[in-house]
Amino acid sequence: MHPNPQYRHDDRALLETLIDQIGFGMVFLTTPDGPRVAHTPLLSTGDGAVQFHLARANALAKHLDGATALVTINGPDAYVSPRWYAQRGTVPTWDYVSLELEGRVRRMDQDGLEALLHTLIEKYETGLGGEGWSATETPSDIWRKLLSAIAGYEMEILAWRPTLKLSQNKSADDRARIIDGLEQAGSPALAHLIRTLAP
Repeated sequence: MHPNPQYRHDDRALLETLIDQIGFGMVFLTTPDGPRVAHTPLLSTGDGAVQFHLARANALAKHLDGATALVTINGPDAYVSPRWYAQRGTVPTWDYVSLELEGRVRRMDQDGLEALLHTLIEKYETGLGGEGWSATETPSDIWRKLLSAIAGYEMEILAWRPTLKLSQNKSADDRARIIDGLEQAGSPALAHLIRTLAP
């Protein structure tokens, strides 16, 4: 998390939306073998927890149950050029959105894991439009085999640490030029966030 409190955001609904819209993150843990990270789809339970799954063979899988872990979700980010400021005699920076979640992890039972998978499948298949794919299309023996190769986890979030660095330290005129510059440079999502969330 960025140390400047100007870049923090306490709107829990916004943070839940970030998890929902981005839907993918990294789980970090220090293990007896050293620090490790796993990349995984994330699902917010809406009541202060996130769920995810990993391959049982993942270096984190055998260490997560009962551990305190860190999950990060990265949103849009982009280089910000001094050419977009009224006064160019400064340095470049980077605007970005990120969310760090710290909490206790517990391993889910098989029913919980299967429910997580079905929820993720429905969410993302629906988002694609058209005729969706259903888990029932997978033969049951193959489904069971693949299900046995993964483990599901739920992390109770004890700390939310968001950073929304959106040029809040710049004037409204500079932010307007930054928004234009980001849109022209191919970063419309970050430009939109600056327009809607920066004061």
